[in-house]
Formats: sequence, C-alpha cells, structure tokens
Amino acid sequence: MRKIILSGIGILLIVASFFAAKQLIASKNKPKPVQSKIVKTVFTDTVKNKDIQIVIPSNGSLVAKRRVELYAEVQGIFKNGNKLFKAGQNYKAGQTLIRIDAAEYYASVQSAKSNLYNAIVAIMPDLRLDFPEAFSTWQNYINTFDINKTTPKLPEVNSEKVNYFITGRGITTNYYNVKNLEQRLAKYTISAPFSGILIETLVTEGTLIRSGQKLGEYIDPSSYEMEVALSKTYANLLKVGETVVLNNLDKTKTYSGTISRVNGSIDPTTQTITAYIDVKGETLKEGMYLEANLNGKQETNAIEIDRNLLLEGEQIYVVKDSLLSVIDVKPVYFSETKVVLKEVPNGTVILKKSVPGAYAGMLVKPFEAKK
Repeated sequence: MRKIILSGIGILLIVASFFAAKQLIASKNKPKPVQSKIVKTVFTDTVKNKDIQIVIPSNGSLVAKRRVELYAEVQGIFKNGNKLFKAGQNYKAGQTLIRIDAAEYYASVQSAKSNLYNAIVAIMPDLRLDFPEAFSTWQNYINTFDINKTTPKLPEVNSEKVNYFITGRGITTNYYNVKNLEQRLAKYTISAPFSGILIETLVTEGTLIRSGQKLGEYIDPSSYEMEVALSKTYANLLKVGETVVLNNLDKTKTYSGTISRVNGSIDPTTQTITAYIDVKGETLKEGMYLEANLNGKQETNAIEIDRNLLLEGEQIYVVKDSLLSVIDVKPVYFSETKVVLKEVPNGTVILKKSVPGAYAGMLVKPFEAKK
C-alpha cells in the first residue's frame, strides 16, 4: 500500500513539472508591448517679415522746468504777510513771498536821499548865476523829487563846464550812493518771479533771517521736464522736437512729451547720453516717476518674438515635417521681453511659445483651434 501511494505522488509531481515547463516556454515566446510615440502639441506662427518700429523704453522722475531756490541777501526779522509762508501755498507773479523788517535800513536810505536833495538845492544859486542855461533843468528835477519815491535819474549834462561843476560838488557821488542803498533796500522784499507754488519752506514768520540763509524753494507747476539716460547706441536716433509717449507706473494714465534738449557729450562712466523731455499736465507733480517710450529707427525685413524663444548661439526652433529643427538668426535689438530678428525667411514656421524639454528632432504637432 505504501508503494502505491509513493508511486501516485511521483506521477503527480511529473505531471505538474510538465505543465510548469510548458508555461515557462510559452511566456518566453510572448512578444514585448510596443511603446507608442508621444507627439507634443505646440503653438506655431508663420514668419512674415515687415518693418519693425524699435521703441526704446526709459524712465525718470519729473523736475519743474522753472524753479527758484530762495536765499536771503540781508538780515532781519521775517514779517507777517498776506499769505502764510508754507509749502503748498500758491502765488501769482509779482506777489510778495517774504518781507523782512527794514525799518532801520529804510531810515538810513531816507537820510541819504535828504542829503542828496540838500546838496542839489545848495548849488542852485550858483547855477542861476554861472550856468543859467542849465538852471531850469535842475529846477524841474528838484520840483519832481519825492523823498518817499525812488530817486529819479539825474538830468543829462551837455556842457563840460556844468559837468565839472556838478561832479565837483559831489552830486554824482551822492546820487549813486543813494541808488546803491535803494537797491539793497529792495532785497528786504522777495517777490514771486512767476506764478507758482512753494514746495519747501525753511523759515516761519518771526524768524531772524541771516544773510545767505536758504529760505525755501519755489516752482512753476505748469511745466516739467524728465531726464532720461540712453545707451550711446541710440545717440543718433534722438531728435529735438520729436514726440514721446509717457505713462505712469500703473499704466493708467498717458502723457505726451517732447524732446527739448539732448546732451552733446556721452557719460564716460556709464556710456550713456542724456535727453530731456518736456511734459505738461494738470495731474503731474514734482518727483513723479514716469516711463518714456522713444521711437528709434525702423528695421526693415524683420520679425519680433519673445526673448525666451531665442536659443544660445543665436538660433531659434522651426517646425519642418512635424519635427523640430533649429536655424541661425541675426538679433538686432533686445528689449525686456522681446527681440527683433533678421535673416528669417518668409513662410518659415516657428514656435510661438516655448516648449519645455524641446530638442532638435522632437516630434511635434501644430495646435489647431477648433471651429
């Protein structure tokens, strides 16, 4: 019985081995699965060369075209005026900005005028006797002389003898002394040279002002200019009188400016040339930061693409027979986001957007929008 059982087990093992061997042989002959090729869909564009207007971007801050730094040339107490001397205060041309107490100096000017008047009166009898032809002229001068007004110009002397007589009596010297005092007296009052606004004040009413002290700054808010520095490459493109488009940093407002001046020299440190742009606008303020777009030269037979599409070695990807390839190009201008290229044949199909992991020979499919 034992032999029969062992024989049955042996037979089962032989049969199981046979089927296992057959299964292994069948698995070795099974064909491997074929991997399908991945075709990426890309955005393409067909090259059509045309004239490209090169726009040179630049930026800068606004500075008032007419500005005055106010300084004191005399010493005294700052007296109250019709308007407070504060930043933001508007004035019209000719209005008094600052009035310094000149009572003491005014008295000395009046004294000098009185001395001149007395000196002229003292020579009148001698003029009547010795130079009667000049007497009436000087008599009219005395009659119009007002000590409370600006000293009038001395009468013209046609006779050499009369001139010696007048000069010898010290009349001419006294007159110019008085005019010198009057000129200094006028410096106790500072008037607005043009209609504008105060942007800085360093003194207040009642302050003791000293000679040479800075008092503030005054500007004309109706006209500004912006200084921009451009590469020396564009020096020959800048023309006085050319219109420039400007906008604020938020791109919400646009202004029109004009190139008013171009510096005649190039900065040796930065190799840039400076241009000045005039701009006007009610919403403009001193110190406002603007961006300017200056029209440069026109490039003929050129295209403009994104900078990230330009490869190292001045090449770009093109699509030929559903495969990516590269061609050599000639960049002529770079901006922050764009590049202008030449020597790209018309009709060439190029990538419109960059493709991650792209390489020459890659299988691609141009994107077609569904109708």
